[in-house]
Order: sequence, then structure tokens, then C-alpha cells
Amino acid sequence: MPDLSRRQLAVYVAGLAAVLVLGARYLGHGSSGTHAAAAPREGDGQIRVERASSGRVFVHVAGAVRNPGVYRLAAGARVADAVERAGGASGRADLAGVNLAAKLEDGRQIVVPLRARTSVPAAGGLAAAGGTAGGVSGASGAAPAAAPVNLNTATPEQLDTLPGVGPATVQKIVEYRQQHGGFGSVEELGQVSGIGDKRLAALRDQVQV
Repeated sequence: MPDLSRRQLAVYVAGLAAVLVLGARYLGHGSSGTHAAAAPREGDGQIRVERASSGRVFVHVAGAVRNPGVYRLAAGARVADAVERAGGASGRADLAGVNLAAKLEDGRQIVVPLRARTSVPAAGGLAAAGGTAGGVSGASGAAPAAAPVNLNTATPEQLDTLPGVGPATVQKIVEYRQQHGGFGSVEELGQVSGIGDKRLAALRDQVQV
């Protein structure tokens, strides 16, 4: 009887050892499976971060271009790239009024102005408008007043003809209309740095929008 008890005890010990070995293997496989499942999620997170940091900007190209609209370009692109994406400038575009080398900013509107039309009076027009046949009245009459300068379409050269407006102020006017999509009124000119109330009062009758 004592031998039989020792034999049973040996069987129990062997069975317990087998259970422990199987349990250790099971836990080892479960742990490796957890790491394997977690790895793709970590990788997916890295891919999303790279896509988010790839850098894209949306800009609105308007004015004298062939295909105005909203376009998506790579970060670091220039205004010239946006104009090209919009089909290029139209035949009447005045590219001198746009800084083509400026970097694009997300949500920015780029307005390409139209080239101002210049009207040349016909020969003898003054005499026909009320001068005598000899042209005495036409010769002595006052010269016609210059048309107001359009703040949204004028070239830097045309803006430079305004009284009291130098190259530095011209540049600020051009930058303001590019950043704000043009001037909504003549009074808005007073928001440009360097143009105070007195300067605005002097320019009010010589500009338009």
C-alpha cells in the first residue's frame, strides 16, 4: 500500500508539471500575438502623421486668369505656381501688380488685376468739343482732368503717380490688396500703413474701386 501511494504521488507531480509547461507556452503565445497585433496600429499612426505633415495649401486665384477657382498646391509653392495652375494670366492681365515670387499661404486669395485701359483723345477733339474753327478756344481751354486711379487694378507705376505716394507706400498698397482680395471702398485705403487721415483726404477724389 505505501508503494502504491508513492506511485500515485509521482503521477500527480508529473501531471502538475505538464500543466505548468502547457500554461507557460500558452501565455507566451498570447503575449507575442498581442505585440504582433499592436505593431500594425503603431505603424498606421506613423503613416497618418507623415500624410498630415506632407504639406498642402489651398488658395483662391481670382481676377485676370483663364480658370479662376480654388486650387491645392504643395507647401512652399509660389504665387507664380498658383497663377499657372489657374490656366495662366489672361491677355489683359497686369502681372506687374502681383508679387509672383511670394510664397503661398493657406486660405489666401490671389487677385491678378486687369491692365488699365488708356484713352487717347482724337486729333482735333478739343476744337470739336466747343472750340472755334481756328482752335483758339480749344488751345486756351483747360486740360481734361485725369481719371481716378483704380486701387484694385492700378499698376505700381500708376499708383506712384498719386500725390504723396512713394515707392514704399505703393508696395504696401499692393500687398494690402493681395492679402485682402482688393479694396472694398476708397475709405479702406486708410487702413494701409503710412496713409493717415490727411493723406486719405487728399487722395479721396483721385482714387476709386
